Amino acid sequence: MSDSQVEGAASTSGLGSRKRRWTELLAGRVKRQMYSPGTEQKLQESAVHLLRRHLNLNDLLLEVEGAPRKTLCLNQLIDPEACTNLSSSLIGSALRDQASRLGVPVAVLSSRMVASSITQICVSDGEPSHRVLLSAEQRKKLSSLLEVAQYLLAHSMFSRFSLCQQLWEVQGSLLLEVVWQLHIQNVVSFQELLESHADTQATVAWLFRNLCLLCEEMEASLYSDIASAMLSDLVQMFVLRGFQKNSDLRRNVEPEQMGQLAFVVLQRMLIFALEALAAGMQDGSPQHKVVKCWFGVFCGHTYDRMISTDSPKRFFSHTLTQVLTHKPVLRVSDAVQMQKEWSFAKTHPLLTGLYRRLFTMLSPEELVGHLQEVLETHEVNWRHVLSCVSTLVICLPEAQQLVKDWVARLLARAFENCDLDSMVTAFLVVRQAALEGPSVFPSYADWFQASFGSSRGSHCCSKKTLVFLFKFLSDLVPFEAPRYMQAHILHPPLVPSKYRSLLTDYVTLAKTRLADLKVSLENMGLYEDLSSARDVTEPRSQAHQDVEKAIAVFEHTGRIPSAVMEASIFRRPYYTAHFLPALLTPRVLPKTPDPRAALIESLRRADKIPLSLYSAYCQACSTAEEKKPESAAPGTKVEAVCAEGPLGPLAAALRELRAAMTDPTQYDVVAARVAVVSERLDAALGRAEEDGSSGGSQIQLSVLTPGLEQQEREVADLLLTCFCQNLIVASGFASPDRQGPWASRLATAMCGRRLLPVVLTRLCQLLRHQGPSLSASHVLGLAALVVHLAQSRSVLPEVPVGLPAPAEGLSVAEFLSSLLTFRTSETSLFCLKFCTAVISYSLCKYSSLSRDTLCGCLSPALVKKFQFIILRLFPEARDPLCPEDTADPPWRPLCRPSADWQQAALCLWKQRTFRELLKEKEFHLTYRDWLRLELEIQPEVDCLSDTERWDFQQWALHEYFLPKPSAAGGCDGDLQVACAVLVDVLIDFRQSSRSYNYSENSDLVLSGCPGNRDIFSRLQEMAAGLERGPAAPRSCSPPQGHFLFGVFRRRLQALASGWDVAARLQRQRELLVYKWILLGLPPSIVVGRPQAGRPAAPDCTEFFHLVNSELRNFSHGSALTHDLTVHFFRGLLIACSQSGDPSLTADLVLTACQTECPLVLTSALSWWPRLEPELRSRWRRCLQGPLPQELQRLWEAQRFGRSCLLPDTASPAPGPAWLSAAALYFEIQRAGKDRVKSQLERLGCQGEELLVFLFFFSLMGLLSSHLTPHGRPHQAVDTPKALDICAEILGCLEKRRVSWLVLFQLTETGGGLGHVLLRLAPDQYVRLLPFAFYSLLSYSDEDALIREDAFLHVAVDMYLKLIRLFVAGETSALSTVARSRERRGQGDPVGLITEARRFLLRSIPRCPKESFSNVAELLATSADCDPDVRAALLSRQQAGPDADLYREPRLF
Repeated sequence: MSDSQVEGAASTSGLGSRKRRWTELLAGRVKRQMYSPGTEQKLQESAVHLLRRHLNLNDLLLEVEGAPRKTLCLNQLIDPEACTNLSSSLIGSALRDQASRLGVPVAVLSSRMVASSITQICVSDGEPSHRVLLSAEQRKKLSSLLEVAQYLLAHSMFSRFSLCQQLWEVQGSLLLEVVWQLHIQNVVSFQELLESHADTQATVAWLFRNLCLLCEEMEASLYSDIASAMLSDLVQMFVLRGFQKNSDLRRNVEPEQMGQLAFVVLQRMLIFALEALAAGMQDGSPQHKVVKCWFGVFCGHTYDRMISTDSPKRFFSHTLTQVLTHKPVLRVSDAVQMQKEWSFAKTHPLLTGLYRRLFTMLSPEELVGHLQEVLETHEVNWRHVLSCVSTLVICLPEAQQLVKDWVARLLARAFENCDLDSMVTAFLVVRQAALEGPSVFPSYADWFQASFGSSRGSHCCSKKTLVFLFKFLSDLVPFEAPRYMQAHILHPPLVPSKYRSLLTDYVTLAKTRLADLKVSLENMGLYEDLSSARDVTEPRSQAHQDVEKAIAVFEHTGRIPSAVMEASIFRRPYYTAHFLPALLTPRVLPKTPDPRAALIESLRRADKIPLSLYSAYCQACSTAEEKKPESAAPGTKVEAVCAEGPLGPLAAALRELRAAMTDPTQYDVVAARVAVVSERLDAALGRAEEDGSSGGSQIQLSVLTPGLEQQEREVADLLLTCFCQNLIVASGFASPDRQGPWASRLATAMCGRRLLPVVLTRLCQLLRHQGPSLSASHVLGLAALVVHLAQSRSVLPEVPVGLPAPAEGLSVAEFLSSLLTFRTSETSLFCLKFCTAVISYSLCKYSSLSRDTLCGCLSPALVKKFQFIILRLFPEARDPLCPEDTADPPWRPLCRPSADWQQAALCLWKQRTFRELLKEKEFHLTYRDWLRLELEIQPEVDCLSDTERWDFQQWALHEYFLPKPSAAGGCDGDLQVACAVLVDVLIDFRQSSRSYNYSENSDLVLSGCPGNRDIFSRLQEMAAGLERGPAAPRSCSPPQGHFLFGVFRRRLQALASGWDVAARLQRQRELLVYKWILLGLPPSIVVGRPQAGRPAAPDCTEFFHLVNSELRNFSHGSALTHDLTVHFFRGLLIACSQSGDPSLTADLVLTACQTECPLVLTSALSWWPRLEPELRSRWRRCLQGPLPQELQRLWEAQRFGRSCLLPDTASPAPGPAWLSAAALYFEIQRAGKDRVKSQLERLGCQGEELLVFLFFFSLMGLLSSHLTPHGRPHQAVDTPKALDICAEILGCLEKRRVSWLVLFQLTETGGGLGHVLLRLAPDQYVRLLPFAFYSLLSYSDEDALIREDAFLHVAVDMYLKLIRLFVAGETSALSTVARSRERRGQGDPVGLITEARRFLLRSIPRCPKESFSNVAELLATSADCDPDVRAALLSRQQAGPDADLYREPRLF
């Protein structure tokens, strides 16, 4: 207390004006009081109470000491400089003396002294009070004070409770860091301090205020580490106490006080953050800093010390619940309208960051379950719920399926109980997840169709569920976006016909709403995402996207996309007004038709392009050809173009970047300069700001005809020129590893979603089409750019380039490597330069980094191409290497004007780091890789001569790859393995080379492919070497088959099965390559070699299997092609020449053909006039003697067939009957006769079975004339003649009363006709037998047919199969042929089905009762095929036993 205060106190007591000391006042007070036993205790309590009042402890201690003198005072205690010579024991002794003089406990006095000192420290800095951290000076003073406090506490001279009381009295000046220091120094814990305050609300307010200040100061403070530790400790305590499972804190206070306080503080901080987010705070504002810092406490490392408890998990779960239920003011209708604005990309990053941190503590199953529980038990904030769903499906891929399952359960519950809440939740969740794109979740249209488009949907249970569904959809109409209504209309729910009105009413309502919104269904794109965030797209811009997508689909499938065909019929306004104009954009047509040209031509042939529009397109393309501009390399007149115009600002920014890059002191500003470049790129391209819709995961561009708009090309040239020039300048004063980050940063700027396709397209033009014309600076600059793009491969999309690229696309690095080709000598030398530059730059740039980093910057394909070209061009590189060169990679020599590229390449080849790199498995040049690259070479323009090329191929095959172990990419010395790999690669190359040409040749002639000639010659040499091996001994195990058929079999098993056009064309193309390879190899491969010793039949199993399973389906009628047939018989003669008994060997093989592969024999009869002379001459020349018995049988069958057409008596038919029938049919074809009835009537009794087989072959001929009207040259019988031949044979059969219906009931089971005949016809012909059946029915005796028991079953079966063929589209080829004929009814499937239906409805009532015995099973399998035919069959089957009495009697 001050002197004036003492004087005032004395005057008021009436004791005069003399000032008395405090001891005198106390002494007088004691004398006037009566002593009692409790007086001393009361006096001490009064003194303590007085000390707790607003007294100045420093002045009080001075008064106790008397007059000022040199002694211990409070200032000495606090000031570190003044009390350096004072020990804690001395301070404790002084406090004990002073407490005894005052008559108060020393603990109380010490606590009051410490509290007063803390107050002075907190206010000593003079800074504003709205802070929580101490200054350095304050922290130093506090440290000294806490050392004293710890001493006092250790010697029981300190009261924690008293200190807490004193601190709460000065809480307005108390800094949070002081409280934290007290806690960590074990003076007073957080919990003790907080529990000592009786006013919980005041405590919460103080904590909330200080936590907000702490979060605000966190980022800008010089002591952020201290602030972070403070916040972490506070949060850990609050979470541990507020969310512990057992609420007993094991203290003497109320057990719930601390837990409730911690819970309330955490709750208040979260609410403050959520409200700040909802208010739309600005970045950098105090609120933003607080929210960002507070959300950061949810990081997992904050709770590392609490991992043994469940408190963090309960805290995270509670926080997630509070976020989802914060201010649930939005209604469901608001959510339906606004949820497109709540996608992951549009949600505030702080909120999505909070979700991600909350997800780390809970498993995906727990998250989905928690989300479901909150939605079922609380009113929710739909914005937070749906943004949480978006974050969930994006950040946790394993949660995507869980969300699908959850939605399925919601739908099941909704329809089971007509639960509207479950229905709303399911639709909102699905739509929200679909907003994130198909890579994350199926589109809404796909989900809606999958959920409601089939009879398996829950909505089909009853009328009640259907009404519930359409009532719900109708209620959504006023609020939902047009995209969803379009999806509902285009993919409507499956509804039984009797409830069709429900769907009709909804469609009418939705279309009315779309009309009000001015959205047209007709103008929708073909490939629009119906769940996209964008509601309305301009038809013109959408049409261009549809065209690109349709071209990509056509390029992969080879047929017109189904979406285009459907649009041409059902959405003709959009197709004709938008899609076709976008597709038929005039351009310079390429010499080789590209995918766009092929699609246009296919649409024209299908009559899907109006003739006038196509003519105008062709005229416009011709005009464009005349005005075709010349191409140029990047940098040509770029500076002049950029000086003025829209590229000026971009060019200026690039110049500033170069200035910063060339000055070593300005590397720190490179990032800022690149940011300016990125900002000006959008303006230079003339593009609007990117919308929120997510782009595709792949880049679409054409490798063969890459095209850019003029503005895009100028921007790309400017960027690439700048990059190349900068690299040359930088390399002049520093090696790549010391050039700083400018190259990687500029390359990253080129990787934007809009700019990257432009850059890649320009690189495609330069590297693939203009590579040899590029200068050295361009080669070096583009090589460095490729390295930096490869470094960013993990964040770049894939690039699909069509076949033969993998279906999943190529990475950017692999795509750029694929642009380097070796077709000519010029491109080979350019490839050598570019690969040398890329590898040298990588080795220099990343020499100090790890091997993995270096490997990540190099494309394995590029390294393999470098190995290939250097081994090919330099014979010295094929020799064993000397001790590896330790010199640096040859980057610096390449930057000189007179660089020797070949010497640099050889230097790189011998460089030690590069040789070590080649030891990595991914960089091994394998035998398969070498074959693929060698096949690209065009021999006529190769840089190697024919002799040099032969030497190189022989060295590579026999000296390098053949003895090399398979682990290193070789063949382990196995010549058969080498042949098998070569065949596999050769087939792939044939297929891929075709994919770039789009030839219209239906026969797929595989000739003229560059590079095949020499490699195929090597295959022939190696195959001949295998064939010259010793014959297999008799005792050895059965051979495993020839390697060639093993390759064929493995590849065929990998192909897609089915009879759709795409699958058939792919299989046909594959088989044609097989045939080309088979015919180029020795014929002995087909037949095999007989075993040594006793004569035995060679093993033809593999060839027979190939014919029966594959080649049969692509034969013409019942015969293989001539070259394949001749090849087989040449192989047979070779096998006979190697056998001890040639005739027996031939007879055994041909006898096996009768049962295992009859198609070989019918093929021989088909080509007999050309085959017989070669067979006889070879047999006489090599083997001598007469023809073997089975060959003689073929000659007799052919003679029989020829004699049947002569007027003389026919020679007897040799067995088996089907062989003679085949010979006769082929003679009829060759003779071109259409009237053979008289010749057929001359056949004896043996002719009945022969006529049945002959009728089968004529049916195959009829179908062949429909499917291939311009088939083999020797097949002169057209469709009318083929039909006449069938009719005459049919007449002969009916005249002899021979049943022919058995031909339409063939099966493989048993040993009947089907076992042989089904192996003589392609599967497509067998499936089309119903067409032939009803085509010939009008030529038969209807009354005779009806009397046969099997007729009705066959007729109904053929009718049902005919309808299935029509529905499946397999009669389309017949329809095309029919349209070209004058007689439209002839061969028209639609007309044939109509006539067949009439015939059945007319014949069913006339059939005898016995005919209906086997019809029931047909009706059971085809219930929905034709209701009229079904009704007629059931009516006749259920008729009474006397129904036949009313029929007209048949007397004769």
